[in-house]
Amino acid sequence: MNRTAFEEKSRSSIRSRGISIGILIVLTLMAGWVVETTAGAQEPLPIDDSPSPAKAGWSKDAAWSKEGKIPSEPYEVWEALGPFRYPLAFTSIIVVWFTIERLVVLRRGRVIPGHFVKRFFEHMQAGNLDPKMAIKLCEDNGSPIALVLANGVRKWGKSSVEVEQAIIDGGERQVSQLRKHIRVLNGAATVAPLLGLLGTVVGMIDSFNRISQKAAMGKSEALASGIGLSLLTTAAGLGIAIPALVMYMYFTGRVDSLVIEMDTIAQDLVDKISAEGLAEQARAAKLSAAKPESRRAV
Repeated sequence: MNRTAFEEKSRSSIRSRGISIGILIVLTLMAGWVVETTAGAQEPLPIDDSPSPAKAGWSKDAAWSKEGKIPSEPYEVWEALGPFRYPLAFTSIIVVWFTIERLVVLRRGRVIPGHFVKRFFEHMQAGNLDPKMAIKLCEDNGSPIALVLANGVRKWGKSSVEVEQAIIDGGERQVSQLRKHIRVLNGAATVAPLLGLLGTVVGMIDSFNRISQKAAMGKSEALASGIGLSLLTTAAGLGIAIPALVMYMYFTGRVDSLVIEMDTIAQDLVDKISAEGLAEQARAAKLSAAKPESRRAV
């Protein structure tokens, strides 16, 4: 197994482990909630008819379905989300983390540094680069476009088909790195609303169970309050999913534009170092050298 295949296998293994750990965390949190809910369900909570402010607050066992005022303060919203606040918070942290990471990685100055590309082709046009010097220059720079060009330079003097294939192979590896972690944002945009919807369904079930008690018969305001609290999880899930989806679409378009620009630069390299390109340059040099001689003969 060559080095590239080993690195790809290692990265795949790391991604699989990360996904497994994330799923395990979510399942553990949900299991803890089920245990907590089951323990609290053994003793039904009485519904307090008294409007006294001293009895207002959040229930320890079912804060997100407590009949009362709709939460407005941040800490009240956090408490009202109940056990679903943990997976939703975990999802939001993932979205923020990978958004910042991709904003740093996908900067044009990092992917396609203009000063390097300009200097590289100026030296090549002047004939100051041989294959070894060109490869060293690319490897020292280390940017994605430099590594793509290095793959093409290794086929210096070969046919244009071979040079293009080498660039394509190197380009696929770099594009894979550019698209890395973008799918995480798409996954978060899909999972967050589902978590919110699950919290809403469970909250409404709990609200109807409470209203079905004999002491709460006919109290529509208690039902409306319970449903309002349960809908908070859906609002929180959408609040996470919408920015995640927007950033996913932005990064996808960003990668596509960078790939198109890298392809244009790589094609210029093919025209200069392929066997056909070198032959064309040699013919052009002979023609330019022959023109002064013909002028002197005249």
